[in-house]
Amino acid sequence: MRGITGGDAQPEWGESSQNWPMADRRDRRPALPNPIRRAARGGLPLNRWSWRGLGVAALAILGAFSGASLLAVVWPKPDRSAHLREEITAATLAPKPAQAVTVLVIGSDADKLRGPSNGAAPPGPANGDTVLLVRVTPKGPVQVLQLPSELALSLPGRKAPVALGQLYREGGVALTAETLRELLGLGSSAPERYLVVPRQALRELVDALGGLEVSPPRRMKYRDQALKYTIDLQSGLQRLTGGKVEQMVRFRDKWLGEAGRRANQQLVINGLQQQMGQPAQLAILPPLIQTWSSQVETNLSQQEFLSLLAAGLDNPKPLQFSSLPMKPATKDFGELRQLDSVAGKPLWPQV
Repeated sequence: MRGITGGDAQPEWGESSQNWPMADRRDRRPALPNPIRRAARGGLPLNRWSWRGLGVAALAILGAFSGASLLAVVWPKPDRSAHLREEITAATLAPKPAQAVTVLVIGSDADKLRGPSNGAAPPGPANGDTVLLVRVTPKGPVQVLQLPSELALSLPGRKAPVALGQLYREGGVALTAETLRELLGLGSSAPERYLVVPRQALRELVDALGGLEVSPPRRMKYRDQALKYTIDLQSGLQRLTGGKVEQMVRFRDKWLGEAGRRANQQLVINGLQQQMGQPAQLAILPPLIQTWSSQVETNLSQQEFLSLLAAGLDNPKPLQFSSLPMKPATKDFGELRQLDSVAGKPLWPQV
């Protein structure tokens, strides 16, 4: 390597020895101590002092390696590939929506989509056992409106009132969305998206996430002889499988009725948000959503799904639950409840 001044420059560390000037082979021979040199030339024996010196040198080298190994344990070398791995957070799942998006979520009482029977009571086509409106905004909290499935509604051509949960059986997502839009005073385009989740999809989602940490508020025990279905849950904080979570959202307390079921739904929804937000779960969400989409009915694309999850999980504010004002139950309507007429529209104001 030639220097700028015209002379030979010193080689840089790591430079190949082929670029170095050729040296006299005699100069490259290492200088040996006199006893070792004489032994190498004339076969003279090495004295005890020479072996002692080699032993000390070997111990010194061994000590150096041992010290280096100990330091490596105390201060391990940095992972050179760390900068190549992108940290996975809720914000990196997908770009967040730039405007408010409202999603109609229907929890079907059928086990699978398009099943001939719901396998529940009353038997027949699927009902909307759970009806929610979820509003995701760019800055505010995620808002969840829990709509009572027992809400009494009047439909054209029907003399008797119809329960809100029955609308999905009567006219699917379209009738449910149109009725809620008129009832709540929503905009002409809301809800923009919908999601129908049968019972099997709920179970498999929970199991894929490794279960949910939920605290049932009371002992839940029920046996349906006709359906051959059993609910058996203890109270207190515990990790529930998908089957146990299904039991929790289906349990109907004889004193609290549907209001108790909605309280259980809140616990499960909060548990889903907390579990999905764990770092270990964020990495599996994209492939999980891709697989799970085939088990639900929705007009959400995978990218839109991840966008809503990014906005909901990367949000320091807790979920904001609300409900509709209802009149007390009366004998005239049986299990159905009427909406309190004193409430003004919109019944679900945007925060």
